[in-house]
Amino acid sequence: MTRYFTQDHEWIDVDGTSGVVGITDYAQSQLGDITYVDLPAAGTTVKKGDAPCVVDSVKAASDVYSPVSGTITAANDALGDAPETVNTDPEAGGWLFRIDLSDVSELDGLMDQALTTPTSRSSEPMRYLPLTPDDRSDMLGVIGADTIDDLFVDVPAEARLSGPVPDLPLRQTEMAVERHFSNLARKNKAASDHPFFLGAGAYKHHVPASVDHLIQRGEFLTAYTPYQPEIAQGTLQVLFEFQTQVARLFGCDVANASMYDGSTACWEAVGMAGRVTRRKKAVLSSGLHPHYVSVAKTMARFTGDTLDTATPGLGGTDMARLIGAIDAETSCVVVQYPDVLGRIEDLSPLAAACQAAGALLIAVVTEPVSLGACRSPGEMGADIVVGEGQSLGVGLQFGGPYVGLFATRDKYVRQMPGRLCGETVDATGKRGYVLTLSTREQHIRREKATSNICTNSGLCALAFSIHMTLLGERGLRDLAALNHARAVQVAERLSAIPGVCLVNDSFFNEFTIVLPKPARAVVHDLAARGVLGGVSLGRLYPGEAALENGLIVAVTEVVSDEDIAALEAALKEVLA
Repeated sequence: MTRYFTQDHEWIDVDGTSGVVGITDYAQSQLGDITYVDLPAAGTTVKKGDAPCVVDSVKAASDVYSPVSGTITAANDALGDAPETVNTDPEAGGWLFRIDLSDVSELDGLMDQALTTPTSRSSEPMRYLPLTPDDRSDMLGVIGADTIDDLFVDVPAEARLSGPVPDLPLRQTEMAVERHFSNLARKNKAASDHPFFLGAGAYKHHVPASVDHLIQRGEFLTAYTPYQPEIAQGTLQVLFEFQTQVARLFGCDVANASMYDGSTACWEAVGMAGRVTRRKKAVLSSGLHPHYVSVAKTMARFTGDTLDTATPGLGGTDMARLIGAIDAETSCVVVQYPDVLGRIEDLSPLAAACQAAGALLIAVVTEPVSLGACRSPGEMGADIVVGEGQSLGVGLQFGGPYVGLFATRDKYVRQMPGRLCGETVDATGKRGYVLTLSTREQHIRREKATSNICTNSGLCALAFSIHMTLLGERGLRDLAALNHARAVQVAERLSAIPGVCLVNDSFFNEFTIVLPKPARAVVHDLAARGVLGGVSLGRLYPGEAALENGLIVAVTEVVSDEDIAALEAALKEVLA
């Protein structure tokens, strides 16, 4: 038997036309401890350079390339229960798969000695110098462009600047710039300065001062991206606790270390459902926030997914439509809970219909505080639960940055996007934390990645976790009860105004009313009277005449009795 090596640090033991493949000691030492091995199936035909196998370590996921062409005859199934064998014995007991060679001559291109240095590292020192004119000219020549301006030919001429920005001074002192922007800021109606009833996906809750104090501690600010777990234990532990909190809140088995925001988490869930089911049709509830629908439509243009969408009505939910739309091509059904109009529906029948058809149920939660009072989507059978975490620990912040939440069942964890932090023990038996899963294209080859997300919302996730910890389970339930009680009080008083009709028969802290005139004008009239009175459906669904009189009103714990009285009085005056 003869052993050969590749430049990518694989080895193959060859006996005639049969071979055994694994990774070298050097490869294992660079990857760190192996935590999972994705083995190929027997009978798989591969070409030299294909990657039939993936090994996950505490640092990254790495493809294992086949040194030769042939047919895989067996995989080392023992690694399924004991992937750590690759750590202790990578060049013997930690072998990965057996292969029958189809072309023995391919061995001529392999080495008879293992490399002990990275193959991609240049021996020359890296130069940190700006590009010279000759450098730029050479690069433009390679791509067939004469000037840098040629790179922007796809941008319409009217969208390109031909000189300085009109009416913008070329220079100003720092004090002058601060004064100018302060004057601009005074034109805003700040959420903290007026009675505030806006919601529809972003909510004004009280955030304890301790949250802001703790997230600014240096231990968290300096270890934002935990590439080296041995020096990022604080960050990893916080993300581990965050994952636990999200999983429990959503009623799921496992959650990731966060996404960018709720809308992108929603699309990532649709993409994940497509990978799990190998189908390309997603049915979206009419009660899903239109901004989330818009993001999904944008992404579906590039993935080829078909989206079945609808506009909401001012009556009941479209549960019957969703169940009726499920067929053999459906990868998932996406439903918001509570929905964009604030309506709450039992998801159990929909979950059963999805399960019967082999589709996944995705629940979207834009107001996580609601789960202090409502059953979690996971309890009702949702396969993937995503949402927006802004309500806890994160202010409105003019629309961002926010924090996306993502949770699912254990059996789908390999298809989950983003990062997953895990708990382990070190060489001395002490508890430690590692980056267990990173199936993202920054860590592995693009075609193997589950997502192109390149980080997580670490600071916002930290704020979410600290706020959740300060509340505790009892505190979250009390906060939810207070929100609901306040919302019921406001709904009763507004629906008693002549011409105002309450749409919802159930809601948490947000409900929809129908006014006797278009709501967009009413919102502006309320703002002129110093009340930020809600989000008009005409703004969310422009051109939909049946919805233009609808107004979404959100009521949280920060709303006072005086705020409620001000809204009631102002609305009566505007509608009179």
